[in-house]
Amino acid sequence: MNFTRWSARLPGTQRRGAARPDRAGSAPSAAAAAPPGGPPGVGHGAVPAARAERTEPGPADDGAPGPARTPSVDALSVHDILGKVPALVAVVYGPEHRIAYVNGAYATVFGTRPPGATAREALPELDALGLLPLMDQVLRSGRPRTVKARRVPGGAGADQSRDGYYTFTCTPIEVAASGPAPDPEVACVAPHRGVLVFGADVTDQVESTERLRASEARQRAAAVTLQRSLLPQELEQPDDLRVAATYQPGGTDAAVGGDWYDVITLGAGRTALVIGDVMGRGVRAAAVMGQLRTAVRAYARLDLPPHEVLQLLDGLAAEIDASQIATCVYAVHDPNEGRLVYASAGHLPILVRDAEGTVHRAAEPTGPPLGTGGWLHTSGSVPLGPGSTAVLYTDGLVERRDKDIDHGVEALERAFAGATGAPDIICDRLLRALGITTDHDDDVAVLVLQHPARTGHDAELFHNAALELHGGTEAAPRARAFASGVLASWRFSPELHDLGVLAASELVANSLQHGTPPMRLRLRRTDRRLIVEVTDGDDHLPRRRRAEPADEAGRGISIIATIASSWGSRRMPGGGKAVWCEFALPRE
Repeated sequence: MNFTRWSARLPGTQRRGAARPDRAGSAPSAAAAAPPGGPPGVGHGAVPAARAERTEPGPADDGAPGPARTPSVDALSVHDILGKVPALVAVVYGPEHRIAYVNGAYATVFGTRPPGATAREALPELDALGLLPLMDQVLRSGRPRTVKARRVPGGAGADQSRDGYYTFTCTPIEVAASGPAPDPEVACVAPHRGVLVFGADVTDQVESTERLRASEARQRAAAVTLQRSLLPQELEQPDDLRVAATYQPGGTDAAVGGDWYDVITLGAGRTALVIGDVMGRGVRAAAVMGQLRTAVRAYARLDLPPHEVLQLLDGLAAEIDASQIATCVYAVHDPNEGRLVYASAGHLPILVRDAEGTVHRAAEPTGPPLGTGGWLHTSGSVPLGPGSTAVLYTDGLVERRDKDIDHGVEALERAFAGATGAPDIICDRLLRALGITTDHDDDVAVLVLQHPARTGHDAELFHNAALELHGGTEAAPRARAFASGVLASWRFSPELHDLGVLAASELVANSLQHGTPPMRLRLRRTDRRLIVEVTDGDDHLPRRRRAEPADEAGRGISIIATIASSWGSRRMPGGGKAVWCEFALPRE
């Protein structure tokens, strides 16, 4: 574009009218726009008046003077116009970008610059801002280029005490010959292709954006802190399982979500494993997650079947916030059964790798997400014997915006099939295999559990023994003799041997008096505890009560609670109940 006519296109100026016939050919320069001796703004460069105005006397006017002519920007010098622009303006020409003009705003920020000098020598700030290569591209391509929010030290307008930020636009122009330059700032005396550098001050916008980002970062940090404080600080480690978990919040630009996990020891060697995801993000989702996790731990103490725990959670989720939906898997592992019994509320399927390395996917969810109400959840089961490994996870691990979630689950299956090692190592390998980095846009929670196949010395520390109780009262002495022989073979100390026999005797006596067949006594030892458990066909759960001095019964459970480390009872899935107690083994 012709530099002398560029000013007519400045914002706020009037558009030039159609070229008059007497102005054919090239336009005169800005300096020659006014006729000799005429006032500025009067001449061929005048902008035609609007239709409602008369700019020249007509025949009906009898020579009466009309309204004042509309001034034309062609009559103004370019540096007068650009000098009043509050943005930074510099005009350079030629391949070396020699200075033709800098306006006052530019000089205020960077200082005065000598006309005719090259930009690399006299405009070092452009080089520091990375504009010189951009200006070369503009000259070659003839297309404008823009760079946003470049920092200028001490360049915040008239305020030199703080840094400024400018968005620079480099536009190709033609710097026309001006003859003897009436203004010393104009150093170009021959037509040249040049570049107009226009810097708009965006300091306030950048600082506002930075304040907004800082506020969002503080809110996200608060949410992450809340989220992490509500997650287990240290996972419980069951006797029969090895467990590890990891939680990674979404990238720095994403609000934290409501993913959580937990491991809860239920007693008698059984373990509950939980993973869930509250829909939504931010502090609210983290708070709802914390309430649900606390409720799960409370319901787990009731030792209910998995589907009943989710049924209670479903009602609670609706009470906490009807607009919040959550998915969850609650699973229970019993080493005596070698299975993982679970219930799923709209959550992704559990993956289990057996001892041969084959990966199995648990059945579809056994109920809708929590908070929907009006649904009876059911329980399912999947084998988890010695040598098996299972993984529970949230959708952030497998869901991608451009792919169906089933593809993500299939990719996880392939990665899980080859991920070996301890549970914490498997967690890391799964994250790497699925491409989870610190910039991932969703929260990820992974819980890995292993049921190790023990051999050698470790196998000697884990034993099971069971006795079917038949008949009436004569079953009690048989149970005592059985318990005494088993505990002696396990080489317990005399004190622990006697306590174990006493516990077995009291539990069997209680079952014979209040329960119904079939009855069974089971003894189990691990590397950390001795477990005594009696099952029968009656659904009534015993409770501890105070026996009066004259009572001949009612002291059995009180005796158990006194001598054992812990005790409890639960209903069996097929009917009946189990009453158990544990004795902690001394550390060697």
